[in-house]
Amino acid sequence: MGFRAKVVWASLVGSMTAVTALLMALDHGSPTRLDGVSLPAMVATQPSASIEAVFRTRVPAADGQWLAIVIDHTGAPFGTPASINAEHKAMGLKGLGYDFVIGNGQGMSDGEIHVGERWLEQTPGAHTAGPDGDWYNRHAIGIALVGDGTRRGFSQTQMTRLLDLVSALAREYQIPPERIVLHSDVAPVAGPGRYFPAASLREQIDSWR
Repeated sequence: MGFRAKVVWASLVGSMTAVTALLMALDHGSPTRLDGVSLPAMVATQPSASIEAVFRTRVPAADGQWLAIVIDHTGAPFGTPASINAEHKAMGLKGLGYDFVIGNGQGMSDGEIHVGERWLEQTPGAHTAGPDGDWYNRHAIGIALVGDGTRRGFSQTQMTRLLDLVSALAREYQIPPERIVLHSDVAPVAGPGRYFPAASLREQIDSWR
């Protein structure tokens, strides 16, 4: 391995370690169980009917609690709620840090939406790093796409389901377009990656005004 490659690798490891440490510090409270529900991809042809299920939480949402949405990727081509939960616990978090995970056909069905325990119990997430991470984890809804957007794009079904979910959440909690952000917009991280269609997503979100 050449000197330049070693420097790049060391920088990457260092940044990942810093992000992990920050998320651990921000993840307060009791351990999170892996006890969510899934909206199957097969009902994606009737998105309005299926998406409404996300509002049937065990604990009612507090007025003014949800003020933003943060979109990220899992950083790996394969993922299930169980595998991501295990990864997050290995990082020192108290279980799955995202509120929602959208599958890509590798581990979860393409377009399947996993509704996490944190969302069902309306507890803070552990999905956003950066200087304002504590605020985002308490007041932003964390959505992750299974995949690594630094290496390849996401499926069309994933993106359709993401838009369905973001649209429903923004409407329900009156979240304005400028508060719908990528993780990399608010923290020094790569996710959801350069292959995420940020411009297209922003154009569609802005059309909701």
